[in-house]
Amino acid sequence: MRQTVGAVLALAVLLLGAAPAAPPDYPVRYIHLDELKALLDRGDRVDIFDVRPWASYVHAHIKGARSMPIASVAARATEISRTGLVVFY
Repeated sequence: MRQTVGAVLALAVLLLGAAPAAPPDYPVRYIHLDELKALLDRGDRVDIFDVRPWASYVHAHIKGARSMPIASVAARATEISRTGLVVFY
């Protein structure tokens, strides 16, 4: 019991002392589904990436979205626009 408490406290100190993540290279903004729909209805160009597993994408996805499972985002970064609106869900 005493070792478990010590391990939990050590882990908490380690996590609390961790450096914060670096800010993203590009602005990040969260949008609501209604805002995305309005953009698409207006005809705005939006690159949409579905980061869920392939089976979830095949089952149902936003029309026009491309599958890019979260684990593959770093390896496929060149496919992501640096100039337009990009939405990950």
